[in-house]
This record gives sequence, C-alpha cells and structure tokens, in this order.
Amino acid sequence: MKKILIITYYWPPAGGPGVQRWLKFVKYLREFGFDPIVYVPKNPTYPMRDDSFENEVPHGIKILKKPIFEPYGLAGLFSKKQSKRISKGIIAAEENQSFLQKAMLFIRGNLFIPDARKFWISPSVKFLKTYLIKEEIDQIITTGPPHSLHLIGLNLKNELNNLKWTADFRDPWTQIGYHKKLKLTKKSRQKHEALEREVLNTADEIITTSFTTKAEFSKKTSKPITVITNGFDEDENSTREAVLDDNFSISHIGSLLSERNPTNLWKAIAELCEEHSGFAKDLELKLAGTISEEVIASIKAIGLEKKLKLLGYVNHKQALAMQRNSRLLLLIEIDSKETRGIIPGKLFEYLSAKRPILAVGPKQWDVEQILKETGAGETFNYKDKEGLKNEILKHYKAFKEQKDNSITGDIQQYSRKKLTSKLASVLKK
Repeated sequence: MKKILIITYYWPPAGGPGVQRWLKFVKYLREFGFDPIVYVPKNPTYPMRDDSFENEVPHGIKILKKPIFEPYGLAGLFSKKQSKRISKGIIAAEENQSFLQKAMLFIRGNLFIPDARKFWISPSVKFLKTYLIKEEIDQIITTGPPHSLHLIGLNLKNELNNLKWTADFRDPWTQIGYHKKLKLTKKSRQKHEALEREVLNTADEIITTSFTTKAEFSKKTSKPITVITNGFDEDENSTREAVLDDNFSISHIGSLLSERNPTNLWKAIAELCEEHSGFAKDLELKLAGTISEEVIASIKAIGLEKKLKLLGYVNHKQALAMQRNSRLLLLIEIDSKETRGIIPGKLFEYLSAKRPILAVGPKQWDVEQILKETGAGETFNYKDKEGLKNEILKHYKAFKEQKDNSITGDIQQYSRKKLTSKLASVLKK
C-alpha cells in the first residue's frame, strides 16, 4: 500500500466534529490502497474532549506526535473563561464585548496569523522533512482549520521537489464568518489573504467540504478543487434501534453561538404553545453542546424556560442516540453571506438518524441542496416565522397521529466509506 502522511490538529481525544472527518477517512483508507500515517500535536489545547473517539482509532495506524506551544495558556492567566470561549469560536456581539474581550480578540487576530497554532509550523517542518525523506513518503495531506497546518504543507512542498500535497479545507479561511470579528488591521487582513492565495496556488489538489467554498476558491486559483463533504459512518448506527421520545422533542446537538440565535424560531415555538394547549404540553426543547448565554436568555425571555432542557456536552455515542430518538432535529447556521458554504458535520449524522430536519440559515445555503436531494427536511431563513410555524405544526400533527415521518430518501452517497472512495480517487491522480 502507498504511504501517505496526514497532518491534522484535531485527533482523539479531541471532541466535536473537527476530529471526525479524518478519523473516519483513516478508518477506511487502507481499503483503497493507502497506508495513512497521522501527525498530530503531543500536548494540544482542545476546547472539548471526547475520550470515546480513542476507541475508533484503527488498529496498527502509526501516529506521530510532536509538542506544540499554544498561547491560550498565557491568555488564561488574564481570563481562563474568555480564553476558552475564543478557542471555541464563541465571540460575543460587539456591543456586549468587554475591554478585555476586545483586547484578546485584537491580539488573536493580529499577532497570531493565521491562528494561535502558528508556533507549531517551524518545528513540524523540520521534523517532517527528515521523516518524509527517511520513510520515502512523497504524498501529504493537510487539513484546516487551524490553517497553520496548511503552512506546514506549504513549507514542505517548497523544500521537497517531488512531494505531492493535498490541502483539505473543512471551513473557509478568509471567508469564514468570524474572520471579520477578529479586529484585523488592514495589514493583517492582507497577510491572511496573501497566505491563503499562496496555499491555494501551491497545493497540487484542493478539497473543500462545500460547493460555495469551491466556487470562492475557484476565483483565486486554477488548481483542481474537489468537493468532499463530511458524512456519516454506517457502522455507528447499523445496530442501533431508535426509541422515539415520548414527548414532541425538538433537538439541537452541537454549539449554538450568539450569532446562531434564530429568535423567530423561538417566537414561532412560543406562539404554537399559546395557540395549541396540546403542543405546549407535549413540547420539549433539547439543546446539547456549548450554548451561548445570549441564546439561553432569548429562549427564556420568550417564555420557553420550562420547556428548555440544557444537556451540556454529550459524547459522540450519546449524541447519536439523541439524534435517533428526537422527533425533529434543528440545524442552525449564522445568517450571513459568508456562511452559505458552511455545511455542519452534524447534518450528515442527522441524515443517518433518519429523523426530519428543520434547518435555519442564510439564503442560498448549501445545506438546502442536500436536503432537497435526500428529501430529509426543509430550509428557512431567519425572518420566516410563519414558515417555521407551519413546518413545526406539520411535524407535530404527524406526531399526534403517530405517523412515521422518518427520512426515506437516498443518503448513501454521504456514507464515510463512499466519501473515502472519492478521496482515494483524488489522491491517486
């Protein structure tokens, strides 16, 4: 089998969706002729942990680890809470930011370019250059964010003549939603843009997880770009029986940041409670993961506090069970042009759970295309309160009539094994 080096920051015991993409690719790559070797930090500062993922690392996979210095520890000396919030991408609205928050954001955006893992670039390049030559490995993959890892790939590509490099973008770089919140100076913004262009025009192959990001990158490079979305692992749900909640549960699994706060959705739910006594009795609003204070406050302010169930962080196994048992699954993205190309990883687990999906996000969101293809749900913009009410009421009536509203469309194209086959085709080029 052909050896290939994968350079990633997120790896078990990291929690959240960032770790799952390459954990699953590594799981199946050997079936397609590749022997993956994984390079990860030895002492990372993960914003969340999920020890259960360690059980999914395939037997016999070689893992290389080198120490990393991250400034989040230093930031924690001033405010551990704010340091963790920024590392998770939780950024309060401008008017709600304290002086300390503004200062930390300015430092993060302008001193640590492209991100706070920049100090891992030089030692990694030095170590991996020697390792690649010694092991006669001529193909690497970098995955970001953090985009510092793409700079490791860039330096290795420039120093090793025959090296083939594939850059995998799980999220955009300069077009990502929170980029404007980092209080970048003109010079810093230009530096980000220059680094992005250099990566895009030096890598041999580029992979994106969304159609919009591919279109944006196509304006900046002529290099080949392939869309390989995230997906679901059939092994995880093949033996699980769904036991639907007794209540009419509307569930969201994953982070809900302050900007992902669909107030009209909460209003629609509150109005349905007022207009239908049965709905109010049966409703349960379940939120699992990191939920911003602003989101919680707006739900309570609308009168839904007694219906709200905050579960905190749940491990992957618990998340899968929650998805399969829920009556209706919420998918929420920031309402902005920059987020049209964000396809949350949990969408594909939602598909695997085969429960109907209610998506709220920006216009022309890539998610809409996938939901239409699979018949898995409907997409609404933030302002469409009446549309949201009607959709929720439709599912509630199905719940009362005990109708089976499980997803029946074709979802197999988004299985992890099928997607790894697509990845292997790119790598073999």
